[in-house]
Amino acid sequence: MALTWAIVRWIILAIILINEIAAIYTVFREKRDIAATWAWLLVLTLIPVIGFIIYAFLGRKLPHRRLNLMKTQTQLRIQEAIDRQKQQFINMPQPRHTTTQIYRRTVMLFQSLDDSFLSQHNRVTIYTDGQKLFRQMFDEIAAAKKSIHIEFYTIYNDQIGNQLRTLLERKAAEGVEVRVLYDSWGSMGVRQSFYDGLRERGGHATQFLLTHNNLFDFRLNYRDHRKIVVLDGKIGYVGGFNIGDQYLGRLPKFGPWRDTHLRVVGGGVYGLQRRFIGDWNASVSRDSEKLNHYRQYFPEIKVQHGSTALQVVSSGPESELEKIKLGYLRLINTAQDHIWIQTPYLIPDDSVLDALRVAAHSGIDVRIMIPCKPDHPFVYRATQYYAHVLANEGVTIYTYQRGFLHAKTMMIDGKMASVGSANLDFRSFKLNFEINAFIYDSDTTDQLEQIFVNDIRNSRVVTVAAFDQQSRWLHFKQRFSRLLSPIL
Repeated sequence: MALTWAIVRWIILAIILINEIAAIYTVFREKRDIAATWAWLLVLTLIPVIGFIIYAFLGRKLPHRRLNLMKTQTQLRIQEAIDRQKQQFINMPQPRHTTTQIYRRTVMLFQSLDDSFLSQHNRVTIYTDGQKLFRQMFDEIAAAKKSIHIEFYTIYNDQIGNQLRTLLERKAAEGVEVRVLYDSWGSMGVRQSFYDGLRERGGHATQFLLTHNNLFDFRLNYRDHRKIVVLDGKIGYVGGFNIGDQYLGRLPKFGPWRDTHLRVVGGGVYGLQRRFIGDWNASVSRDSEKLNHYRQYFPEIKVQHGSTALQVVSSGPESELEKIKLGYLRLINTAQDHIWIQTPYLIPDDSVLDALRVAAHSGIDVRIMIPCKPDHPFVYRATQYYAHVLANEGVTIYTYQRGFLHAKTMMIDGKMASVGSANLDFRSFKLNFEINAFIYDSDTTDQLEQIFVNDIRNSRVVTVAAFDQQSRWLHFKQRFSRLLSPIL
């Protein structure tokens, strides 16, 4: 018996040793940042065998072939205009006014990072209520004459999802070009057959970066989190809302849904259209399915629709540059008076955390609003951990009490703002494919700030003392979740 137990112990030790060697090899064989490396090493070593199964689905990087597809998309019609605009900004005389200087350098940043075109005469409408947003959006889809391009992380097979599908089927039957791009994980439970009626009527629908071997090729951790609608190349939508009943406040679990979305009319639509075409072409397999005749999708804009200047910026794991995160850092570092942020997930990396610390200790009014309830337990505990850290640094933390807060907004000094799909977390910075509109306009920023002020009335300030009074068990869960934050 003693000999038997000795053999068992040696077998266990051998398994542990093999697991440790395999964990080190697996994690270090792919280039990744230090935080993610240690987080995955923790998972693989603390959860032997099962950790490798988790890693197989969530830890592997996208195949280089797919990333290259995202990088090498044919440049679209606006590339010449982008090149001209870059040269104009480089040759622009050094402005004296500080605000103008900040505006100029931020524009140049996005031109360099993402070839992002600055459009200066947009009309922007802000939506915070799903009922109003979808009513307007669906009315304009119904009125579209040439093309309807839709890309969402989530399109559910529920009441609002079926309403959209029926509308798209009707438009396809009328001869309008309809294309739908969706994320298979975000739209979990929705089979490809959901769109058979659309395809039968001449429309198109496909999964983002579609693969026929999800188990062995597709990496579940890399999601298309973008929300894009472009109608006739003239009207665009971007923001935080997805297509599902919960985004209309119909699910008791979340209650009223509080989000922020933009409707854009003007040259800013070019940026949304450009991103959709790039994503579509990377996701379809046959050359005949790709969009190559670009001119029809970028109609000439002859009318100045409004006064809002903006740049559409996208980011994703196809680039080592975390473009939207760098944009957030730029806005935070240029603030002189206040920084107001709304995000459902507050899991910043060290660079963003330090930038917020510096701002708060420099006397800048930093306010961050997060939800009062979780939709992902580990993510919410990590959010609570970082909220506690920032509260200790002098940041005012609000928890929104009237339902679930899903808005992703940042407002700087009443002059610049960002609205889009990217949260203030590792996942949006490194793993997801995201898209944001960066806005240079005091009127639009003022509207967003007024919405923030109104939301404060439905929020509660969480003080350092309140954080400190939380139970030890809750503190443990927050600290443990924080260790996993680079891979959540």
